[in-house]
Amino acid sequence: MSVSVLAQTLKGSEIIKIGNEINELKRQGQQIANLTIGDFDPAIYPIPDELRDGIIEAYQDNQTNYPPADGILDLRKQVAAFLAKHHNIQVSANEVLISSGSRPIIYSIFLALVDPGDKVIYPSPSWNNNHYCHITGASEVQIPTTPENNFLPKAADLAPHLKGATLLCLCSPQNPTGTMFEKADLEEICDLVIAENATRAEGEKPLYIMYDQIYAMLTFGKKHFDPVTLRPELKDYVVYIDGLSKCLAATGVRVGWGFGPESVISKMKSIVGHMGAWAPKAEQVAAAKYIQADEQLHNYLDTFKSRIQDSLNTLYNGFQQLKSEGFAVDAIQPMGAIYLTIKVDYVGKTTPEGDIISTPADINFYLIKAARVALVPFSAFGTGDDVAWFRASVGTSTLEDIQGMIPRIKEALSLLI
Repeated sequence: MSVSVLAQTLKGSEIIKIGNEINELKRQGQQIANLTIGDFDPAIYPIPDELRDGIIEAYQDNQTNYPPADGILDLRKQVAAFLAKHHNIQVSANEVLISSGSRPIIYSIFLALVDPGDKVIYPSPSWNNNHYCHITGASEVQIPTTPENNFLPKAADLAPHLKGATLLCLCSPQNPTGTMFEKADLEEICDLVIAENATRAEGEKPLYIMYDQIYAMLTFGKKHFDPVTLRPELKDYVVYIDGLSKCLAATGVRVGWGFGPESVISKMKSIVGHMGAWAPKAEQVAAAKYIQADEQLHNYLDTFKSRIQDSLNTLYNGFQQLKSEGFAVDAIQPMGAIYLTIKVDYVGKTTPEGDIISTPADINFYLIKAARVALVPFSAFGTGDDVAWFRASVGTSTLEDIQGMIPRIKEALSLLI
């Protein structure tokens, strides 16, 4: 059967591929510590009781018809109030778009702003920007980042590439690294965008920033910064991605939102409307009610964040201990999100079975089989196979699971020669 060029060339998710391997081993009866997926095990991290009860109540109230294509008005109003209260970001309800999680928001940003051949800039590693560039026919420019800069781009890294670009994709706290922009670094990037847009002729497409802050409420002792708060003159050029999926362990509830200049958001609303990627109405009704309840929200976040931070710190400290014992590993101090950035540099080593480890993917599959621990190599996020760094996601593991996996990793690495 003949299919489109897009269908023929679109690459599948490396994370799903790894997940399939894990599922096959589980079917064989093996217990694998799955640190691959950016999700939560609801048996470990359930959504807030009040949100769950609100969703049930909304269904019992027969809130089951189509919602407005841009989201129910009450939720858009409450999102605007939430942003003002928690992030000091001022938007109107008309500048907010609700969708079924954040993915449709990202896709609609690309479709609303990027024409085939337009230049899109994003750091490497980063989540899914390469796929959205491919889908929209963008000319992508990947900016390599380094562990010394916490795998975040600096203004000097971006400066040579901004001329003529349409979209700059940034994320903080970042997926896959769990690292965050420092204020001065983000200010310098913002100033570059302002300067670039000042060179654009009237009627010429400006340079926009797509700013993903879906993890902004999950930070550990560091302040979250965003472009428009730092540089209000960027208000017409920044489109944000946000929602409750991550901060409330509510990935399956499917309530995300985007916000930004109304001229762009209005076009995105039309696109999402044609996609039909609406958050279910009952969930929208419940979310609008829940995010107003400051005490409930903060009580949940205090406990939730503390547990996530404990898991991340335990994994971080475990790898630092292995490093101190001479193992070729490292980790970056957790800052936000549910991810730890881990280095496992064993390319070129030989397994007990005599297999040569040639790539980070080989390291990962060795750890799956020998240590029953699954990570995601940064190659799944756009880096080359010369980068021996990995994402570890703690949302589907208990603290006890994480404590128990460190000795298994140590034993497995000890067997490599």
